[in-house]
Amino acid sequence: MPLRRASGNLDVHDARAALGARLREVRTAAGLSGRALAQALSWPPSKVSKLENGRQTPTDDDVRGWVRIADAPDDLESLLASLHALELQHSEWRRQLRGGLLPVQQRIRRFDEITSFFRVFEPAVVPGILQTPEYARHRFIESARLFGAQHDLESAVAERVRRQDALYRADKRFHLVVTESALRNRLCPASVLVGQLDRIMTVSMLPAVRLGVLDLSDPCPVVPSHGFWLLDDERVVVETFSAELNLTQQPEIELYREVFEAIAGAARYGRAARQVVHRLAEELADLPDDDPGKKRSESPGS
Repeated sequence: MPLRRASGNLDVHDARAALGARLREVRTAAGLSGRALAQALSWPPSKVSKLENGRQTPTDDDVRGWVRIADAPDDLESLLASLHALELQHSEWRRQLRGGLLPVQQRIRRFDEITSFFRVFEPAVVPGILQTPEYARHRFIESARLFGAQHDLESAVAERVRRQDALYRADKRFHLVVTESALRNRLCPASVLVGQLDRIMTVSMLPAVRLGVLDLSDPCPVVPSHGFWLLDDERVVVETFSAELNLTQQPEIELYREVFEAIAGAARYGRAARQVVHRLAEELADLPDDDPGKKRSESPGS
């Protein structure tokens, strides 16, 4: 089916550039050169240029220091509001994970609380809200390895598991679609993946859950280039290797809703979906129980 292109979207780079332009206005209004501002804040001169030209995102402390040196306290609140809106739109994992794994999971669960209808598509990994503790633990170990996150591993796993309480609530609805590849990918030992598949079959029978599986033999109407979560009709969350993108423009939401409906329409449901999951579990049961994550971490090229 033909898909509309999103239009009128404020690009992340545009938002960062707009914030940089406002910082430049504050500086020039104070009669400060970029070098003078950098010296006052003990920054390398290049940092001022990067911030003003949208090549770097400031922190809250950067903005506070900028406003303090420029003696522009009236601009602080609006600048911070712009920064926080930008961070919501494009939130880098390295920055998010500075405080550890647990705070990120707590933030996600707060969004779960205010969301009624979850439409989820995952082509490569089991959705977090379906993950067993063992599967989630391997995902968090990978995150800690990539980003140097504080290793509050068990607390983060427990918080992710607590999210699953929402699957049993009458005021929540979940329509989840996963590809066969997402269920096959060896991101953990085979025994862990078998347990994960068993969990998926159980959850698929809950009243609030509609689970679709896109079998590899089924035609896919849209290229499954990345996963996404459509939360009510208000926000789309896309996770990349480097950042979490939060899309809130109406044309974007409409586009992702159309993409989801196209993919969901090609998926298998009910007994047919569970048959795919069961077949994969039987195949995995005969495989050696090695840990692909350990191999990756031990590789000098990783």
